[in-house]
Formats: sequence, structure tokens, C-alpha cells
Amino acid sequence: MIERYSLPEMKSVWSDENKYRMWLDVEIAACEAWAAQGIIPSEDIDKLKNAEIDFDLLDKEMGKTRHDMPTFIKVVSQKLGPEARWIHLGLTTSDVWDTATSLQLVGSLDILDKKMKEFSDVLFNQALTYKNCIMLGRTHGINAEPITFGLKLAVWWSEISRHITRLHQAREMVSVGKISGPVGTKATVSPEVESITCSKLGLDVAHTSNQVIQRDRHAQFITTCALIAATLEKIATEIRRLQQTEIGEVSEPFPKGEPGSSSMPHKRNPELTERICGLSRLIRGNSLVAMENVALWGERDISHSSAERIILPDTCFALDYIIDRAIYVIKELNVNEERMGVNLSNSRGIYFSQRIMLELIERGMGRKEAYDVIHRCSMRSLEEGIDFPKLIMDLPEVQNLISLDDMSDIFDISFYIRYVDKIFESVGLVR
Repeated sequence: MIERYSLPEMKSVWSDENKYRMWLDVEIAACEAWAAQGIIPSEDIDKLKNAEIDFDLLDKEMGKTRHDMPTFIKVVSQKLGPEARWIHLGLTTSDVWDTATSLQLVGSLDILDKKMKEFSDVLFNQALTYKNCIMLGRTHGINAEPITFGLKLAVWWSEISRHITRLHQAREMVSVGKISGPVGTKATVSPEVESITCSKLGLDVAHTSNQVIQRDRHAQFITTCALIAATLEKIATEIRRLQQTEIGEVSEPFPKGEPGSSSMPHKRNPELTERICGLSRLIRGNSLVAMENVALWGERDISHSSAERIILPDTCFALDYIIDRAIYVIKELNVNEERMGVNLSNSRGIYFSQRIMLELIERGMGRKEAYDVIHRCSMRSLEEGIDFPKLIMDLPEVQNLISLDDMSDIFDISFYIRYVDKIFESVGLVR
């Protein structure tokens, strides 16, 4: 991932140095497992635990070969004595590589989980802050019925809560190692050694494997990331839409003195939310590659390897970055309640259309007749700029069924938010 979208904590997980340290962790854990089985002498284990990686030499040697693991073993062994013979005993490359990759994924998931919980907290607080902030709801981009901005935030909060559960499920799926040899039969390394090794690394055992940990696990991880990214794009897209000049109800934070355009000084473009949308698309694209990686030849080919070197770290970097930006945007979001009120007023009460239609039906008017009456008034209100309630109250067929006092109750906007408290309580959005 380019530096622009790489945050320090995630960079430390996916750095080459950390990858090789995790390779060494797997190798040493396997040696300890062999020692527990009485194969490696205790004095050799003490020396192996002190094994070091000469990163400068490793970088130099990596440029001479197309196979990373033999080079790694060679460089580590050069720092050891006769005990070096125990390194990689009974193992194949994927025993080390895949198990270490699982450790990197777990580390990444810990970072993502922490940030998702922070994002959830921010949404929680903002939802409660704006619980009763009335605004127009819109369907198909057209004014519909009133909602509250808090309810919109509550929808987002609920979705993020589900994603946190999915992240935990993905963590469980990838928190496995395999020390099962070249084709998964464990012929060169016993199940006991595999179990001890994985336990020392804090991983479960992938009990059935071939040369690799099966890629459905990695696909679940990346598709989970893609789902989260899709929700973040949904949130970002809605903020962008509400920030449009013609709506102007919310806007992302815009630091004082920040230029919005190189050519138009008046602009305050929603650059952060646009960036979230762009990187979300990258993550979703990676999910397709992850699913393509599930189908490998026989007990393994390496068609997945080149792709995973890109999609695994890049997905983690991109998702980490856009969650971080989403936290900032929602926490510092500019909410223009006055503009929400203006937009409600400018709609001339047309959002009462279903409310009055249902009232007419309940009082004896046929559904088609009621619909047609309300439709005619709605179109006239839109075309002539006349307040919808006035048009309705002037109709004799309506006056015959509804008194003026009842009309006042019907055209009360609080009708639309009377269950907001119950909705919030139903999902635990209470202090």
C-alpha cells in the first residue's frame, strides 16, 4: 500500500521485518514442540531460542533467489552452530508461511476490531445527540416523510455492530496454523508437534489441510472486510449527498484555511468521504481475488501466492485507513439543523400525503378515491408552490369527513417521530 494510506500500527504488522520475525517464531515454536517429544536436546533449544535474523544479509540474499524460505533458513542458520540442523525439521514452506500469515491476520484484526469499536462508540453518541433532530427522509432521492438524523445514525450504528460480530467470526476462522508437511498428511511431523506448535503461537490447529491452510478462511476474512467497506462507503456517500449545495444539511469537517479546489476558492469539497468511497471499491475488488484463490490444483499450487502478497496487506491497510477517517468524519461532523428545518418548510407539508390518505380511508373514503384526491393535491402543491395542508383542507369531500380541529392533529409533524424512543430502546441505544 502506498504511504498515503498506511497508518503506523498496521504498517508494523505487515513490515518485512515483522513477517520474518513471525517466520522465526513459527520455526522456534516447532523446535520446542520437537523438544517436548524428546527429539531435540534441551541444550540445543536454549541456543535456538536466541536465534537472530541479520536483516541486511537477508535482503541481500533474497535478491539472489526466487524462493524466500530456503534463503531465510540459510540466513538464520548462519547465526547458529550445529543446532541449526533442527531448523525447519519436518516442515514445508507453507507450514511456516501460512502459520505466520495467520499471526499477521490476527494482529491486523486486533487493530481493526479496536477501531471498529471506537467507530461504534462515536456513532452511538451522535445518534443519541441527534435522536430528535427532525429532517426530511428521502427515497429515490425525492422527499419522502420526516425522520430524525439520529435515526439515520442509529441505522449505521446497528450495521457497524453487526460487522463487529462478523470481524470476531473472521478472527476465529483465520486464527489457525498448520504444521502438517508437504501434502497435509503429517507424515513428517506428528499431530502432537503440530498441536504444541500452534498452542505456543496462540493459534488453533487447522486439523484438515493439504500443503496450505485452505483459502476459504482468507476469503471469509477479506469478504468481511469488503462488507465493512461497503457500509463505510454507504455512510460516506450519504454524507456527500447531504453536503450537496442544494441540500446542505450536513458536511464533513473542513479545517480552516484548507483549500477545496485549485481553481475555485469557494469550494468545500467532501474529499474525505470521497476518499473513503474510493478505497472501499479497492477492498471489494480484493474480495473477488480472494475468492478466486480458493480453487488451487491438487494439494496446492502457488497461483494464490502472488495475489495474496498484495490483497492481504492492502486490504488491511485500506480498511484500517477508512475506518480511521470515518471516525474523524462522524465525530467532527457539521450538522446544520437550521437547514434541515428550512428544507422541511420548503417541502410545503407534502410529506403528510400518506398520513391524510390513511385518515380518509379510516373515515370511510375508498382507497382509490382517497389516493386520487391526495395525488391531485400533491401534484398541484409541487407545481404551483401552494402549501399541501391548505389544498387538502379546502376540499369539500375532505371537510365532510374531517373537522378543522382534527386536521390540526393530523398535520402535526411529531406524529412521524413518536416511536423513535422505542426504536432506540429496541437496539440498546440508551444511556
